[in-house]
Amino acid sequence: MMEQFFKIDPYIQQQAEQALALCGDAFARIDQIAEYNACKVLSAFIQCGVSESHFAGTTGYGYGDRGREVLDAVVAKIFGCEDALVRHNFVSGTHAITTALFGVLRPGDTIVSLAGVPYDTLQPVLGIVEGGSGSLREFGVHYRQLDLLPDGAIDFDGVAQAVQGAKVAYLQRSRGYSLRESVSIDDIAKVCRLVRQANPQAIIMVDNCYGEFVEKQEPTDVGADLIIGSLIKNPGGAIAKTGGYIAGRADLVEQCACRLTAPGVGKEVGCTLGENRSMFMGWFFAPTVVQSALRTAVFAAALFERLGFAVYPKYDSPRTDIVQAVKLGSPKGLEAFCVGMQRGAPVDAFVTPEAWDMPGYDSKVIMAAGAFTMGASIELSADGPMREPYAAWMQGGITWPSGKTGVILAAQSLLEAGVLAGS
Repeated sequence: MMEQFFKIDPYIQQQAEQALALCGDAFARIDQIAEYNACKVLSAFIQCGVSESHFAGTTGYGYGDRGREVLDAVVAKIFGCEDALVRHNFVSGTHAITTALFGVLRPGDTIVSLAGVPYDTLQPVLGIVEGGSGSLREFGVHYRQLDLLPDGAIDFDGVAQAVQGAKVAYLQRSRGYSLRESVSIDDIAKVCRLVRQANPQAIIMVDNCYGEFVEKQEPTDVGADLIIGSLIKNPGGAIAKTGGYIAGRADLVEQCACRLTAPGVGKEVGCTLGENRSMFMGWFFAPTVVQSALRTAVFAAALFERLGFAVYPKYDSPRTDIVQAVKLGSPKGLEAFCVGMQRGAPVDAFVTPEAWDMPGYDSKVIMAAGAFTMGASIELSADGPMREPYAAWMQGGITWPSGKTGVILAAQSLLEAGVLAGS
């Protein structure tokens, strides 16, 4: 059908059809989880009494913003935790994570990362690389990490020793710019048990970016004290225009709120400026939008593996986030992949992606991101640093038909660039 609108080589069409035929079982699992999570979200909306009046915006201090308060309650209910801080003021996932870290850590405290080195943009925050003033290190917070095993798995045997004396045990759920497996809810539960046994007072904090609604449970369901994410990823449902969240133990959420605003006022202030409606709608749509993103990722894994590329994870592997990595193996391949992906975007499809010095990264990054919301990773996008292994990390797809089309156009672009041997 798409050949009526896009020029696709017969070889790519054939490979796409054969890849799609492989995806039935994976799609069935994704659809079942999406239905479960959609019901969970609907139940939270109903139990919290969401009303049209909660969509009204406030200005100034935002005292008594009922919509803000109910949205926090809805998200806490969804995540099975005590409280949440959902705000459009968070400019990114990194900002929300930074707020949480500065909210609960004090001079002399130690944070230990249990999944190796964290994502690029968080490294300047921790002070383990240069990148600006005001890092945790400058405030006297100590950092250490538990390296991953050679196969990319968490070193469960090393967790107990690693968290001795630590204030925060930090876990990044998604893979970042690496080819390791993302951390499943089962593995997060195991980490939480190990931390509780070794250091009962430690705050278990999980970077939940890209993972919301991918499984039936969230990290807070299995022992995490705080989870953090971005509303221009999964939970914003491609509707929220900006924002992020912190959810978990009520006392810790309040500490984070006091960092976001000011001590003594915490969650009681913060006008919503008419953003409540889009944030409510984003959370409501999120499970089915994540469903489309996961279908897109599974199809991409099946197709590009058939085309001879290494993919992480494979199409039939269990999923715990929406990210699909494709190892292109060369700068030319990475560029061609992103060019093709951009051609399938509803916005700025005519733009040719080029690598550039993106803030917070130590290598040039190329990004295909033709999105309705700038930088929205829940919309079909692909990016990667221009360094070995020259892989693209693809995510998103707010509708399954458009996501599938973007993936096929990326394959077509690789063929046109001479990276594929097919004809």
